[in-house]
Amino acid sequence: MTIGITGATGQLGRLVIDKLKAKIPAREIIALVRTPSKAADLGVAARAADYTKPEILDQALAGVDTLLLISSNEVGQRAVQHRNVIEAAKRAGVKRIVYTSLLRADITPLTSLADEHRATEADLKASGIPFTILRNGWYTENYTRSVGGAVAGGAFIGSAGDGRISSAARADYAEAAVAVLTGEGHEGRTYELAGDDAYTLADLAAEISRQTGKDIPYRNLPEADYAKALVGFGLPEGMAYHIANYDVGTAQGALFEDGRQLSRLIGRPTKPLSAAVAEALR
Repeated sequence: MTIGITGATGQLGRLVIDKLKAKIPAREIIALVRTPSKAADLGVAARAADYTKPEILDQALAGVDTLLLISSNEVGQRAVQHRNVIEAAKRAGVKRIVYTSLLRADITPLTSLADEHRATEADLKASGIPFTILRNGWYTENYTRSVGGAVAGGAFIGSAGDGRISSAARADYAEAAVAVLTGEGHEGRTYELAGDDAYTLADLAAEISRQTGKDIPYRNLPEADYAKALVGFGLPEGMAYHIANYDVGTAQGALFEDGRQLSRLIGRPTKPLSAAVAEALR
């Protein structure tokens, strides 16, 4: 069995390949990346593959039995990009596709993100290729990367209100992908993947306070004010307003999931928030 990984030099892709090498021989893994020279440290074969260039995808996917299609990060272009990969996979004779989608993509209020994932899920189902859909929730790292700034600024800010967040570490999602890629009985399944324990941003601020011994409150801001604050921190305006809008969706329940399918797939509890905060504070 040969397994191809798109986006292999990204943060999730690198973790998947590292964990795959502990399960199967490195010669059975192919990193599919825009620039193969940047994948030299992965320890596996690398092929040029670009979601936007169908003309090179056929060659990139030749001989691949199972494909992990890690979703593109180019919001607004992903549906077409993913369709390019799926069509190339059909031509290349790929036998199975595993796709990283969005938590509860069919009903989430995060429509600006979900529409493209829903389109790709529909394309997969119409492709005739056996598939598995991994609907990944938020990465805990989306929040813990702001821990240092919160400590420096004296508060953790956001627009998520009392929305509960069932995030998990990126490594947990990578391990779930490996379990599906190397396991059996996953064809046609859609998994809603999220952390075992939900928390609010106020809970996160309280955990930061507990571990630092400082009073770091959570300050809930109106969406526009939060976006302006993010711009002030140096984020591009478009990205800042997207992040603020995602927080509003969080307040509406977009990131809460208590089915614990992720921990069942990986055979252990997901990383707790306290451990993630401790790592961010090191």
